[in-house]
Amino acid sequence: MRTVNVRVLHMAECPATPTTIRLVEDAARSLGAPIDLESLLVEAPEQAEALGFLGSPTVHVEGRDIEPEARTRQDFGLT
Repeated sequence: MRTVNVRVLHMAECPATPTTIRLVEDAARSLGAPIDLESLLVEAPEQAEALGFLGSPTVHVEGRDIEPEARTRQDFGLT
């Protein structure tokens, strides 16, 4: 089974980030899916736009937001 790339984008001090990371790890473990998990701090509006950051935290799997409706949004920023 190949390793799946997962990125958790977040703002500093986001209280939901640790829980989100645990949920991602738990889901991967229960599915038996090896993951390469990256936690990335988003600090600037330009970075938010470049990364497709819609709010803290945002989870991308293989470069795609896990929320299907978020994939067509363009309102990136530090919110």
